[in-house]
Amino acid sequence: MSVSPTQRVLDPAQVRRYLTASLGPDAEVESCGPLSGGGFAAVWWIRLADGRDVVLKVGPPPHVPLLRYERDMIGAEAHYLRLVAARAPAVPAPALLHHGRHPDLGDWLLMARLPGRTLWDLTQAGADVGPLRAEFGLALTALHAVTGERYGYDGDRASGATWRDAYTAMIDDMLADAADWAVPLPVPAYRVRELVARHAEVLDAVRRPALLHFDGWAGNVLAVDGPDGEPRLSGLVDGERYLWGDPLMDLVSPLLFRRVEDEPGDPLVRAYRTVAPFPLDAGVRRRLGLYRLYLYLLMTVEMPSRNITADSDPGRVELLAKLLGAELDDLAG
Repeated sequence: MSVSPTQRVLDPAQVRRYLTASLGPDAEVESCGPLSGGGFAAVWWIRLADGRDVVLKVGPPPHVPLLRYERDMIGAEAHYLRLVAARAPAVPAPALLHHGRHPDLGDWLLMARLPGRTLWDLTQAGADVGPLRAEFGLALTALHAVTGERYGYDGDRASGATWRDAYTAMIDDMLADAADWAVPLPVPAYRVRELVARHAEVLDAVRRPALLHFDGWAGNVLAVDGPDGEPRLSGLVDGERYLWGDPLMDLVSPLLFRRVEDEPGDPLVRAYRTVAPFPLDAGVRRRLGLYRLYLYLLMTVEMPSRNITADSDPGRVELLAKLLGAELDDLAG
């Protein structure tokens, strides 16, 4: 797959410039290299001469077009990390060492590197990840205990005084991005708006803007071996897509391409409900469907900006078209 245009192409000399700008001229790089797995920012691991392991995350060049919700994503992650450190310290997240802005270097973060393998890798290797998923579910409850002052995204991005207003604004921005990038959708944009408006009243059940990570797929969950040799949660990373809203929205990415309401016995869902119980009634099911709609719409609309096409990744294109179409059909039905 082609490198995303949003990812700067770095080399060790450039990495040293970012390190000096972050920690001063005495900071020395012992070794470094790129980290894979993300499609937005350029991310490198660095071993410092003093033995510390850190991660450098660099935002897109200023001339690269972005989706509307992606404005100032590096700054958003810096704010998220400060929020978690101050108000949800039980949630394992990287320590923010520096957030920098520079006319030539752009926006970047320097963070402590958390140990561990991803939940994705462990699952692919056939490990027993049930206890790890349960830990992750409990960590989400701690994150969701943090309350914001408005719904939606921070900054000048889509938001609202109510969750219904914020969600509708988020959908509108995503459909505007789809138009800008000429992204084909299963139904016309006006039809998506009609279907959202038909069901939006269920969002009024949300009365508190909870802090949501919203990117908790298995590649952003880290684990290390515990004393018993079983994987234990060591980190939840990549918080740049955080927003304020319904805690149920944060259960969609951890069960990516699946349905929360169909898997109440999943260890994450079961553990989450022990602390923050919710019914699986018609209103909750409709809210979960709306949140999957937004996620699949986002994943579809972002593809051109990442250089993802039917030729470069036909499986992804076909899968998202099927999933997005299914959610729209459910709303229509």
